[in-house]
Amino acid sequence: MDIKSLEKLELNKILTSVAEYASLGGGKRLILECLPSSDIAEVRRRLTLTRECDALLYTYGIGKIEQFGEMGDILIRAQKRSVLSCGELLNVAGLLRSVRVAFTSVNKISDDNIKLVRSITANLYFDRGLEEDISEKIVNSETVSDRASDKLYSIRSKIKSLNERIREKLSEYVSGKNADFLQDSIVTIRNDRYVIPVKAEHKSHVKGFIHDRSKTGATFFIEPEYVLELNNELIALTIDEREEVEAILKSLSVRVGALSNELQRDIEILSELDSCLSMAEFGYAHKCTEPNVNNRGYINIIKGRHPLIEKDRVVPVSLELGAGYNFLLLSGANTGGKTVTLKMCGLFCLMAACGLFIPAVEGSSVAVFDDVFCDIGDSQSIEESLSTFSSHVENIIKICNKVQSNSLVLIDELGGGTNPDEGQALAKAVVKKLLDTGCKGIVTTHFTPLKEFAYSVNGIENASMEFDATTLKPLYSIKIGLPGASNALAIARRLGMDEKILSDATNYLSEGARNFENVVRRAEESRIEAEYKLAEAESLKRQWQEKVNEVNGLIDSLNREREKITRTARSESRRIINERTEKAEQLLAEIEEIFHKRDISESDLIRARTLKNKLSDAAYIDDGGSKKINEYKPATPENIKSGVRVFIKPMETIGEVVSFNKSKGEAEVQCGSIKMHLKLKDLQVTGEEPKQTPKIKVVKNIPADRPVLEINVLGLTVGEALYEVDNFIDRAVTDNLAEIKIIHGVGTGKLRAAIWEHLKRHKNVDELRLGKYGEGETGVTFVKLK
Repeated sequence: MDIKSLEKLELNKILTSVAEYASLGGGKRLILECLPSSDIAEVRRRLTLTRECDALLYTYGIGKIEQFGEMGDILIRAQKRSVLSCGELLNVAGLLRSVRVAFTSVNKISDDNIKLVRSITANLYFDRGLEEDISEKIVNSETVSDRASDKLYSIRSKIKSLNERIREKLSEYVSGKNADFLQDSIVTIRNDRYVIPVKAEHKSHVKGFIHDRSKTGATFFIEPEYVLELNNELIALTIDEREEVEAILKSLSVRVGALSNELQRDIEILSELDSCLSMAEFGYAHKCTEPNVNNRGYINIIKGRHPLIEKDRVVPVSLELGAGYNFLLLSGANTGGKTVTLKMCGLFCLMAACGLFIPAVEGSSVAVFDDVFCDIGDSQSIEESLSTFSSHVENIIKICNKVQSNSLVLIDELGGGTNPDEGQALAKAVVKKLLDTGCKGIVTTHFTPLKEFAYSVNGIENASMEFDATTLKPLYSIKIGLPGASNALAIARRLGMDEKILSDATNYLSEGARNFENVVRRAEESRIEAEYKLAEAESLKRQWQEKVNEVNGLIDSLNREREKITRTARSESRRIINERTEKAEQLLAEIEEIFHKRDISESDLIRARTLKNKLSDAAYIDDGGSKKINEYKPATPENIKSGVRVFIKPMETIGEVVSFNKSKGEAEVQCGSIKMHLKLKDLQVTGEEPKQTPKIKVVKNIPADRPVLEINVLGLTVGEALYEVDNFIDRAVTDNLAEIKIIHGVGTGKLRAAIWEHLKRHKNVDELRLGKYGEGETGVTFVKLK
């Protein structure tokens, strides 16, 4: 890759921004030294690593690589059996911990898509035993723990005890009768031995070894002879301590040296992972997406945003190149975004080639090129005595000499900086040369002849940066197929240039230039207006289509619901008919069996009559699915009174008003054997005359041909009720009934409890149950007879 072109496209600034996310110095160096690859397999590998790291960070929430101290030549010295310091060993422990955390974090994730990172971390080596030994035996960068070995613990315990003994003896001397000989009442250390400060004039009164003298000569630091042996013992213990610490550090260093090659490889792997995680973090922070890559020279950037422009100022731009044409000739007004678009296109290709995602909409594509060449900006060189035009020409020469079919060429203002006639002629020739090589590229221009030239040759397409002719402001949108007007005079007018100057400038324009610019401008205005109308029509079409889809959806939903109801109704009807038919056939078979007997007894007739009644109950009555719509009136305090027939809405049944409490707005309604208190809103007046059905508490003298299935004992005492119930059960057994109903009401529950207690011991009773919802509930008891 051409290094100057990389700098012109500002890839180094992107990599510097990415490096700020790195945790390790090695990762930062890899990012800053990264060069775009021209191998599509390698580019796809880099992008896959970034994608997997993005999933690790933002899907599975693993942390970044843990930092550890700079290793320098630590591993090399350890391999040569040098003894490492406490701080260096702690750096090694940090490396081992970072390796272990990275390995376990990645390998605990069971996602099959995390393949490449897992294959890289599989080469990591860590020794948790060594890591823990270093962390336990070394307190900080200067101190080995007392517990690093039993011997060191014993030595330091003795040193501590001996220090206390020496201090105690010297403290006695300092505070005793010889205190007047001392310069200060303190105990200090010289040459690792405890001494006391003695006045110069009294040094002969203190027997001992002189270690030092103050600068003024007024004080001598003397080691009294009675602590001489203790100090000697302390020195000996200190030597033992130093030797034991040295032995501990040497033992750990030897273990590190044995792993130096593996640890060096770990550093390289962690640095690579750190760089990949940093690229994923950069992509997430800048809302980047993974581009599709190809080696066909095809570029399709969808709403791309230049990453070096502030987020609140950048305007997304879409661009396509390499499908039906190899080159774009990009024209339009100044400050319209041509140069930014040119640089963005090249930068996105380079970013992808480094393994970086691009700030564009998902589905964008970039190509992998062997070389990227660009000529952008003012390259004037004072040292080489080159003018702006000369420096551009040198770049163009180099590009034309090196360009190949799989190259990307980006040239800003080709042919500018010199005589326009010669400049546009040179620009045509350069473009023709580039087209002949088959490379891909973008050229920006203001030359009208060059725009006309793009219409006459194959492989290049005119494109323009949109410009609002009314507000004279750029719209930062590319339109393929039409050149753009430069609008230089219009922009000068907006910036406040004198009208006389502008009028003269217009007159100086050639007739062809004026006509071409006017045609281009009118075509651009017409196209913008047509696109606005088209967008408005498309919006209306989408709205109507949404409404049509909504209506069709409702129709489909209603059809499905109707079909579902129909299927359910048919299924339920078949089930009911089948059940009732089967039951009726069973009853008929039993009746036929009775009448096929030669001698029919009274009990046979009773049983046949019972079966006949059951057959009537099992009959299926088809009402044709019709249901009369009621014409009931809402209940009001004026039309509610005792004896009025009402429709109970919650239960969908008819009842009769027993009484009405006007203050509460409640009516007491009798429904069968149940009385309920209901609000007026739950009632409707039917307008029917009340049925004159005498209330029978006890059923007596029942004709033989009309077996009774229930008995009402409301209002009776417990004794009376039990007597009537026993008689009723006897008749039911005689009538060969399977089940009877006893209406005893709710009340206090005393009557119901007495009946249940009595029936549990009755010889003809098999089973008891209370009524279900709609059967009277706790106000009735159903008795199954043996």
